[in-house]
Amino acid sequence: MQFSRIIQGCMTWGVWGKQFNERQMVETIHHCLEQGITTFDHADIYGDYTTEGEWGSAFAKANIPRETVQIISKCGIQMMGDNRPENTIKHYQYDKDYIIASAERSLKELQTEYLDLFLLHRPSPLLAPDEVAAAVSQLKEQGKIKNFGLSNFTASQTALVASRVAVSANQLEISITERSALDDGSLDYMMTKGITPMSWSPLGSVFREETPQSDRIKKALEPLCEKYNATQDQLLLAWLLKHPAGIHPVIGTTTASRITNAVLAEKIALSLKDWFTILEASVGEEVA
Repeated sequence: MQFSRIIQGCMTWGVWGKQFNERQMVETIHHCLEQGITTFDHADIYGDYTTEGEWGSAFAKANIPRETVQIISKCGIQMMGDNRPENTIKHYQYDKDYIIASAERSLKELQTEYLDLFLLHRPSPLLAPDEVAAAVSQLKEQGKIKNFGLSNFTASQTALVASRVAVSANQLEISITERSALDDGSLDYMMTKGITPMSWSPLGSVFREETPQSDRIKKALEPLCEKYNATQDQLLLAWLLKHPAGIHPVIGTTTASRITNAVLAEKIALSLKDWFTILEASVGEEVA
């Protein structure tokens, strides 16, 4: 798989966030490409099932060759909302017919003939791996998806699906404040099996919540900002990028300057000691 190292998340482009109009979406798509971000991350549920369609219309107007970008989408969460009135309870659905129908709907909404990567959004206790494998096999044979992966699956859940069908990526919450994947075997498993890890919410809660942990992290970052001539958010992305698993951060910002800053984080080579300095600040004590 070929994806840009920084991936642009599109969850907040529509009614769940900035409420971009078509012109603003076109401009932001072009800005991402100018910075070297060629991969765009979607899910069917974003914007109560509306953002894919809005983005697809904008992309169709953006005059960009399809082969120069990579489009990711996800399926499986059945949300309650105006666009799914039949859903009386939030649940997950992964039967063969539903997976195929979801992929085909995303293709229609995004106005593309194929998805570069198609993910199951969250694990379900009722997930049947043979159903998933049958759906993925058909979608690949028809050229509707190029690669298949997961999102928010543990190592054992990933192994179960991978026993029936090839898994190319797993998108997890990974950040300096959500380090579970570093310790619970998730990244170890992905490295062993050649599965690409992607990180949603890569900055964690550092800038969202005022906590003792966030205060420690910001204090530790202050001298490093001067040392590396970088911003705090760039250093947190660089912290993820240094991991040998080859994590692809999925950024959620829609602000042009912050998108540019995120890409510049790729050029920051944190020293080993500085990486552990940031880790220690997060943990609150020296590593065991």
